[in-house]
Amino acid sequence: MALTTVAELRSALGVGSLYPDATLQEVCDAADAVILPMLWADVHFNVAHSNTTTVGTLYFEQAVKDLFYVGQTVVVTNNEAHLNGSKTITGVGDYTITFNINGTPAARPRHEVNPYGTVTASTTTDWSEDKAVQQAALMISVDIWQARQVSSTGGVSPDFTPSPYRMGNTLLARVRGLIAHALSPNSMVG
Repeated sequence: MALTTVAELRSALGVGSLYPDATLQEVCDAADAVILPMLWADVHFNVAHSNTTTVGTLYFEQAVKDLFYVGQTVVVTNNEAHLNGSKTITGVGDYTITFNINGTPAARPRHEVNPYGTVTASTTTDWSEDKAVQQAALMISVDIWQARQVSSTGGVSPDFTPSPYRMGNTLLARVRGLIAHALSPNSMVG
């Protein structure tokens, strides 16, 4: 789900065919990487995992008994390779979920995951259909592009003093009004 397409970015920048699609796609992907984690999504983070030769277990710091259910399909990432992928939950505990794993990996005891693993339930909102989110992604894409091309054209800090660095902490702040309706409360900590 790309929030900004190469064609949209190419048109906004007015660069025609001067740059290859792959170069512009990198910028679009970077904008997605900035915005998508801030938006509301059914994503949870496991802090540890373990496995037998046939069953994987993910451990959470928050109670997950009411978040997941047996038979639900989730996408697991940022864990060991044999635990990652689309998984159907076979058991839900207060702070754990279990699922079958393929192959015959060696049994491993519980151990921490750093950075945390990601467990994503089915997506219910397609943010690429939200016009405000699309516009915010396009604005960030343009800022990223301009920072790559002319690094001396900086942004403005919260106290209105010029800054030589466009990619600072005000990057997301410049579009927060556009995405306010979609911001996850989990992203507003700090």
